[in-house]
Amino acid sequence: MVEFVNLTLSGITSGMVYAAVALALVLIWRATRIVNFAQGGMLMLTTFLAWSVIDRGGSYWVALAVALIAGLALGAIVERIVIRPVENKPPLNAVIVTLGLLVVLQAVAGMIWGGQPRSYPPAFTIQGFKLGETGLLLSPFDLFVIGAVAVVMVALILLFRRTDLGLKLRASAFAPEVARLLGVRVGRMLTLGWALAAVVGSLAGVLIAPSVFVGPNQFDAVLVFGFTAAVIGGLDSPVGAVVGGLVLGCALSYVTGYISSDIVTLGALAALITVLMVRPNGLFATSAGRRV
Repeated sequence: MVEFVNLTLSGITSGMVYAAVALALVLIWRATRIVNFAQGGMLMLTTFLAWSVIDRGGSYWVALAVALIAGLALGAIVERIVIRPVENKPPLNAVIVTLGLLVVLQAVAGMIWGGQPRSYPPAFTIQGFKLGETGLLLSPFDLFVIGAVAVVMVALILLFRRTDLGLKLRASAFAPEVARLLGVRVGRMLTLGWALAAVVGSLAGVLIAPSVFVGPNQFDAVLVFGFTAAVIGGLDSPVGAVVGGLVLGCALSYVTGYISSDIVTLGALAALITVLMVRPNGLFATSAGRRV
């Protein structure tokens, strides 16, 4: 029983990490209808900047602020310079561009910081709590990760459902011509969507870094699992991203604990196929007849 509880707690923590990446993917999908495969490279770059701040004696919180600000600027720059020329082209063009951008960002990071993974300190202790004499795989830093992702999820829900800005972002993504006729600055909304998604991705990178270290290719697996979580939950839903992350995290934790860590990737594939067989569009997918 203790093993099951610990595997579940571990799955929840890792699932929230995947959910953080999934939320960034969901945000950019809802705001621009593009799947950003460069998200892993973008959050890697901003996490490296945060690591540089800490390496030079800065505090964790200053480094986090630097990562978020850098993410905001990077997202806007990428949309304006890289994505804007292909936004009205066939969807495959944007996919290829984001994959190419991922390779470029990883190469740039390797040239600046080298290929050696660097350790990243957590905000709080990673020593697990104790329940009597039983140690739990849940630490203060894990609670911080869970709380931070939950806050981001709630903020995104409120943004898209309760604010005029969220409505403009969705209108710009789904019906840009109509949005322009209604006075919406579609270009600015698309830039803002990428910038906000990059901020969420930067937060995810800082939260993940203590577990996977910081390196040019260290976030690749997390991006894959984050994308899987987003698909499981439904690419349109912030709640789905978090639920998808939790489903995937727990599934992988159980596979690792009860079977073998060598088949974790197969466990992710099995979880994805199982969910899509029941709900082809994801657990929280909206109906096809959508109102903007």
